[in-house]
Amino acid sequence: MDLYVKKKKNVKIGAHMNIDLLVDQAIKAGNQALDEADSKMIVKAYGVPVIRDEIASNPAEAVRIAQEIGFPVVLKGLGPTLTHKTERGLVQLNLANTDAVRIAAETTIKKAGKELRGLLVAPQISGKREFVAGLLQDDLFGPVVMFGVGGIFTEAFSDVAFRLAPLTESDAREMINEIKTRSLLGNFRGENPVDRDQLIRTLIGISRIPAEHPEISEIDINPLVATPEGNLLAVDALVVIQKKGEVLKAKDYLPPVNPAILGSLFYPDSIAFIGASGQLGKWGHRLLINTIRGGYKGKIYPVNPKGGTIAGKNVYKSLAEISGPVDLAVVTIAAAFVLELIPQLKAKGVKNMLLISSGFSETGAKGKKLETNLAKKAQEAGILMVGPNTMGICNPHINLYCMGASFTSEPGSTAIVSQSGNMGVQLLSFAEQQGIQIRAFCGSGNEAMTTVEDYLDAFEVDTLTRTVVLYIESVKNGRRFFESARRVSKKKPIVILKGGRTTAGNRAAASHTGSMSSDLRIFNVVCRQTGIVKVEQPMDMLDLAAAFSSLPLPKGNRAAIMTLGGGWGVISADLCSEYGLDVPELSPVLRKNLDKLLPPYWSRTNPVDLVGESDMSLAFTVIEELLKWDGCDAIINLGVIGNRIMAHRLLNSVRGHDPNYTNDFIDSAKKQFIEFEKKYIELIVKLMEKYDKPVFGVSIMTDANSRTVNRVENRNFSSVFFQTPEKAVKAFTKMYEYNRFLKG
Repeated sequence: MDLYVKKKKNVKIGAHMNIDLLVDQAIKAGNQALDEADSKMIVKAYGVPVIRDEIASNPAEAVRIAQEIGFPVVLKGLGPTLTHKTERGLVQLNLANTDAVRIAAETTIKKAGKELRGLLVAPQISGKREFVAGLLQDDLFGPVVMFGVGGIFTEAFSDVAFRLAPLTESDAREMINEIKTRSLLGNFRGENPVDRDQLIRTLIGISRIPAEHPEISEIDINPLVATPEGNLLAVDALVVIQKKGEVLKAKDYLPPVNPAILGSLFYPDSIAFIGASGQLGKWGHRLLINTIRGGYKGKIYPVNPKGGTIAGKNVYKSLAEISGPVDLAVVTIAAAFVLELIPQLKAKGVKNMLLISSGFSETGAKGKKLETNLAKKAQEAGILMVGPNTMGICNPHINLYCMGASFTSEPGSTAIVSQSGNMGVQLLSFAEQQGIQIRAFCGSGNEAMTTVEDYLDAFEVDTLTRTVVLYIESVKNGRRFFESARRVSKKKPIVILKGGRTTAGNRAAASHTGSMSSDLRIFNVVCRQTGIVKVEQPMDMLDLAAAFSSLPLPKGNRAAIMTLGGGWGVISADLCSEYGLDVPELSPVLRKNLDKLLPPYWSRTNPVDLVGESDMSLAFTVIEELLKWDGCDAIINLGVIGNRIMAHRLLNSVRGHDPNYTNDFIDSAKKQFIEFEKKYIELIVKLMEKYDKPVFGVSIMTDANSRTVNRVENRNFSSVFFQTPEKAVKAFTKMYEYNRFLKG
């Protein structure tokens, strides 16, 4: 009895087959996957090299096909529900003669039963290297291409790389180089190197499928065998499909916010504080007081039904009482009463609302429903809403500090968005302490209407923003985030800390922002593919903000290290090696030049040890010699800055204990050390502009007056001195990786 109809009705088998019709017929039959033969037809149409095989409908036909192909052969059971054939004993290998084929066919028919639609006969491939390639659908970011070690070791080794589809040639090449076992792609046990161009074409071909056939939700090509000659062959394939109504629909995503409209929210001429309070500690009091304290020059209208005065300002009982226009409403009333506020805002012509109040999606399903309804009503009323559950916003360029925490910052170029208000406050506090200037800050909260994707789009066109810093726990629209980040990163760096990286963290993030985050591996891929600079610790965000906003990008990964002590240099050289930076040997010419400057017992190698010389002016000359050397791309400068602190402590000890030194002498000496550091910082900034190379400094000691960023008037760059060598090496590494992304 024939088991399999070789050519399905109206389906042209071959390169020009109608894939849509093939998929439609499978869906109508109620199948969740295509059988191996049909799956191979589809991937072959997209350039995947597929092994030659034929379908038999009975044991006799299987024997005939095997004889035509040539022994040994493989025989498999074929059917749309037979997705784990090996485990079910439906794959017979190394069949060396006609009897073996006949017995294997009869056994397969018996084991598969009614699920069997045919017998697939193929030549036995002798390649020693097996890979896996495929496609999956991420719930947040959509189609993702996978490549890695295949065969029976796929799950055991989990050595795979991912990229969002569609792939560029560069994406495919990076995937190939990313797997730990990439040595398998070279000469291997007498077999030729894998044809990488063929592999790249295969991955790019797979990546094209979901856009053209969205009903295809998953593809698994395993194994993708490398022959002894280095050619690739798909030996097995599986295509999973979904019904038309189940295709990843355009989710109910929020419409994008116009960057100009979002930008106007940070430049209000007047602010109404709805829920203003005179009670110390309440949000309605904190935001009002901090806005006044920050020096905001616009009009401020406290609103509370009780009236009276708060902080010396007349309190309006309602929005309608305010005679002038209101650009921004800052809302701190209870969540249950916010919805009825929308008509009042509309009537007053208020276009922007900063919703501080909590009690929405972060509290569960009921809060989520309230939040969704509120966002819909605000949108219908033409009101842009930030929040809810937000810490506030700031724009130092107009002295606007509408925040739950009290702080100020110098206006600058680093824009910060945080989905956690407390994290945002910590970052801003550190930035203020370390001299990092801020373009703007927003606690985005639950992002009911205005999302992190909107902020990215706004920062892209904002001429004052040079660096974007994000703390996020989730994104609303994964694909839009991906596209926006990839576009923005080509213009200005994006530094991200991702919360919810563990199961516990993800659970906490869900309760915090009311949404789940994607698989961390996929998010990491998004970062690599878009050029996002991803960090693991909160303070790394500000360290990199300092570096990116102050230093030129390193053109390569070669570090010249200048140190005041040998041990410090050794540690830094080790760190460079661990982070993928090179510490090259000094050139003969540079060594000769340094011989003229340093004592005869200096190290004569990289790191360059100034051997504790008391003549600190040596640092001025040596650092320029290193910067002009074409064998390095950046300087790691250990020490020099912070010596004034050591000197001041010594001079304070001398004062009052050694009468040979007068107070005037000690005060004069202190000033000299301060002046020395000032001149050294000025020199570093001047030399960075001259040689277009960054200097990553490390202070030997810090005090309350120490700053990470030290500015010099009328200069494009600033000096950066970190507290530890590891911070400097990390910053160098991340800036180098970002520059490599820019170069493509």
